[in-house]
Amino acid sequence: MSWHWPIPHDMVTHMKTTIEIADALLERAKRLAIRESTTLRELVERGLRQVLRESGSATQFKLRDARVGGQGLRSDYEAAGWDRIRDAAYEGHGA
Repeated sequence: MSWHWPIPHDMVTHMKTTIEIADALLERAKRLAIRESTTLRELVERGLRQVLRESGSATQFKLRDARVGGQGLRSDYEAAGWDRIRDAAYEGHGA
């Protein structure tokens, strides 16, 4: 599988994480969610979008070109699986 940046949107929408929120802030957010007939998740997402928009942090990440000018895999490794390539890379290094 190859990865292309930016990360596909559907991957991000399904990530789960745990965050710590001050008790008083969490209670206020829960009450607001009830008043607005929405979820706590939606309030958190709205808040994050607003902060990112205001800070300009939502710019796209660009990975620098770190190619080393080689010719790719040697012919004896072209059809090899990752296990064989990894084993060869660590051969003699105690791993």
